[in-house]
Amino acid sequence: MSNWLLPENLSDILPAEARRIEELRRELLDLYRTYGFELVAPPMVEYLDSLMLADDEALRLRTCKLVDQLSGLTMGVRADMTVQVSRIDAHLLNRPGVTRLCYCGPVVHTRPAGLTSDRELLQIGAEIFGHAGVQADIECVRLALESVRRAGVLQPRLDLNHPGVGRALVDADPALADVADMVFDLLSAKDAPGLEALCQDVHARADTLQALRTLTTLYGDLSVVDHARQVLPRLPAVHAALDALHTLCTSLSDAPIAIDLADMGGSYGYHSGVVFSIYAAGWHDALVRGGRYDGIGRKFGRARPATGFSLDLRKLSAGLPDAQRARAICAPWSDDPALAQAISVLRMQGHIVIQSLPGEPQQYDEFQVDQELILADGSWVLRPVGV
Repeated sequence: MSNWLLPENLSDILPAEARRIEELRRELLDLYRTYGFELVAPPMVEYLDSLMLADDEALRLRTCKLVDQLSGLTMGVRADMTVQVSRIDAHLLNRPGVTRLCYCGPVVHTRPAGLTSDRELLQIGAEIFGHAGVQADIECVRLALESVRRAGVLQPRLDLNHPGVGRALVDADPALADVADMVFDLLSAKDAPGLEALCQDVHARADTLQALRTLTTLYGDLSVVDHARQVLPRLPAVHAALDALHTLCTSLSDAPIAIDLADMGGSYGYHSGVVFSIYAAGWHDALVRGGRYDGIGRKFGRARPATGFSLDLRKLSAGLPDAQRARAICAPWSDDPALAQAISVLRMQGHIVIQSLPGEPQQYDEFQVDQELILADGSWVLRPVGV
């Protein structure tokens, strides 16, 4: 094998794309700061137990594992940063009120999430801890929409669901307790025959099967929420979930909204409330995923209400128009202190100044050099290239 080949679904990022990804990172972190989010930076590798949730098999399968040569314990390369940020909130900061945290860093998956997905992502996100109300969810959704708009995404579409509806139906029938994950997968696939076969195998109640079948048909606009109230069982947890969805939808009038009450997946299994995704033309999969995940900090000694979102900057950048070349100034090589001073002033002003090395051909792949520094009447001055 050639020594320059990379493993499958891993790739190098070349200059123009890397520059744009870094600009997106700075733009979004600065945006989150204006909302009051504080930046944290958890380590790339932790002991496996602290990266995992006991009931989250999907996250466990995506986590690369290795042995710590110092302790002999198993470590994991993070596949998602939400659990780490929850640990920081619950264990290290331990604040009594609302805490807003943001983050950005690479995550690695053992296998790609899809045929065209990478195994290394640059995950950026924001989380609100300590507020159980739907207002925190509204703030996160608005911030997520503003994130993709700042990146240049046109006409983002918001998809909402609440796994609590499906979970309430499953929890109401003891026969489904041991096959809940299978039911959730079948609901997400809208596989009504599969649901019927599974319910028959475990002797689920007939009214449960009917409710699950109905759930697979409940997708569309906001009217779905009102229709669900009429056709689903009158369980308190079902109506609480529908109330949360209705409040959220009526507070978000600046983006097209679609609701799919059967969608139980699309993210890791720690979500406990409203879940959302953002889609846009040009990307085959969701750009942003987020939602409520109350209690995730319990394993770190402090259960807290929490909601947030994350996205992959590499995927976001890949669907945008080609990055434009940056404007730059060229300067000759010289030991003249006046030239060094002129270059320093221009760079402090934010200009890109490329000082050609002796014998270097003037070839600028990423830059549009439209000005040059020349010596005129004993002073270094700018002039347009070619004049």
